[in-house]
Amino acid sequence: MRTPFYDCHVKYGGKIVEFCGYELPIQFEGIIKEHNRVRENAGLFDVSHMGEFFLEGKGAIEFADKIVPNRVSELVDGQALYTPLCREDGTTVDDLLVYRMDAENVLLVVNAANIDKDFAHISSIDRPESVKLTNRSKDFAQLAIQGPKAPYIVQKLIEEGRNVDNIGFFHFERCLFAGVQAIVSRTGYTGEYGFEIYFDSLDKAHDVWESIMEAGKEYYVQPIGLGARDTLRFEGCLMLYGNDLNDTTTPLDAKLNWTIDWNSDFIGKAALLKQKEEGYSRRLAGLEIIDKGIARHDYEVYSLDEKKIGVITSGTKCPTLNKIMAMAYIESPLWKKGNEVLVKVRNKFIKAKTVKMPFYKKPALTMVNKEREA
Repeated sequence: MRTPFYDCHVKYGGKIVEFCGYELPIQFEGIIKEHNRVRENAGLFDVSHMGEFFLEGKGAIEFADKIVPNRVSELVDGQALYTPLCREDGTTVDDLLVYRMDAENVLLVVNAANIDKDFAHISSIDRPESVKLTNRSKDFAQLAIQGPKAPYIVQKLIEEGRNVDNIGFFHFERCLFAGVQAIVSRTGYTGEYGFEIYFDSLDKAHDVWESIMEAGKEYYVQPIGLGARDTLRFEGCLMLYGNDLNDTTTPLDAKLNWTIDWNSDFIGKAALLKQKEEGYSRRLAGLEIIDKGIARHDYEVYSLDEKKIGVITSGTKCPTLNKIMAMAYIESPLWKKGNEVLVKVRNKFIKAKTVKMPFYKKPALTMVNKEREA
């Protein structure tokens, strides 16, 4: 399959690969260059492969509260949240974004690889007849504009009279963007400042892309591929389903306690409460690799006496930090910060130490319109 931006990828020199059934660019000018461009200026990502489900009708908010641990009913209209999607046993079906459109409309944005699985899971849950669940994944285009200059680019294209400074983190507005009706959301998957743009005028996709590229010229915007998207999210320790989360892990294993509202009655609550009370047998930990070598997905982690204690979920060299880092599920108590461990790389042990996550934190951002007024 191809997204509405396939021709744009080809035009700008993208190296196309298969990803979740789509032909998408792995890189344009090179992963490191693209990574640094997003950290320093701005990058444009095609994320149209993501899934969009809608809950519509009376009781949509209450049903959303039931299916996810984070509480949707505490959001205001125009606000979003990040949350796991759990089974009764507390394991993770997926991680997703939930947008409260209004009192009877909720948008769920799910991972591309899990669209069918998520829709089947949610469909299997009893819901009021008044609540309609629809999969509109193929109806929407989605672009992400990320980096410290992203707000300046969005301000040039957003509906006249709108101020990007007023769109708070994990908030959104429904308005014109580059001439099309869109959801303009202050969210992203890079650990950087940025916005995600959703719209269903697929025939205007090319025009929207080119409008962003033109508006972003003075801010050195360039298209960014899947490779840099992964290194960026990794530095921010943002979860990659299939690596850092999967069908066997719980949100508590992944240190996603902050996504759980214990006062809400949600699917998986009893199992997660039991895990919380009994303590953690393993948890996701950050690792800094001390010796030479890269700890990659599925590499094994050992204690200093060479007892297997865990497995790497994600690992690479961080371009921003110039350090080799990893995330791993490690048995208690060695997952805690400050412990030395071993990672088995090609039948050889290399040393690593557990460190705090995230590895990268974005610097403070100057408000776009306040800067202009100064």
